[in-house]
Amino acid sequence: MEVISVANNKGGVGKTMQCYQLACHLANQGRTVLVIDLDSQANLSSTFEVQIQRTLIPEWLIGDVGLEDVMVPSGGKGEFHQNISLIPSSRHMANLSKLLIMSEAEIRRDAGRKERLLRIRLEEAKGKFDYVVVDTPPMLGDELIMALVASNRILIPTQAQDYSIDGLEELMDTFEIIKETENPVLEFTIIPSMVNRRRKIEQQRMEELALSFNITPPIRNLVHMQESISLKKPVFMMGKRCTGKNDYQDLWQFLDL
Repeated sequence: MEVISVANNKGGVGKTMQCYQLACHLANQGRTVLVIDLDSQANLSSTFEVQIQRTLIPEWLIGDVGLEDVMVPSGGKGEFHQNISLIPSSRHMANLSKLLIMSEAEIRRDAGRKERLLRIRLEEAKGKFDYVVVDTPPMLGDELIMALVASNRILIPTQAQDYSIDGLEELMDTFEIIKETENPVLEFTIIPSMVNRRRKIEQQRMEELALSFNITPPIRNLVHMQESISLKKPVFMMGKRCTGKNDYQDLWQFLDL
């Protein structure tokens, strides 16, 4: 079972878009996928046609409830959705930090450190899923740290713009700490996201990124991409005019997914 988190401590870079497209692509290939929405905005959950009043993710992470108690089927249309299960989020996720503080003694006894909770809980999913896809909130908090510890690899959507690239520094520092202390097999790849290839400055920034990081083929900022989320249809289900299909085909081939 491979755990892939999509993360960036900056919002508006296309995290939910990449999570949705990735999970649907894997499911369409016949893989069983568990999608975990750790963002209290719950945008990914609603894209999969799942809306709940109160998530039990915080209680699941500390061990008060089991996997079957928090997992629901995708509500999306299309046969491939039968391969997708979802642990949905809600505004209740904002209570996670408070619950972790209240349960500190139990966490130390059972996990040693709170950063390991997600990795421990995912042991229950082994043998049931081929992939786990995790969406994280746009901040360097408990949810993102847990995802780094639990994952095999991290996909980092980043706009080819100065302020987005500058924001990578803090995330990269955290990545290196987690890799050294908790998760030596962790790897990351940067996805240039929402790219306008006509802008020379963005081409230049992508070239600069490629000098320092392992980057994928870019995902363009196309109307079809936004329509995909609005219509709750992955790009491979869009019409023949959807040129974004090619971007994602190149991305999956690069990532060997």
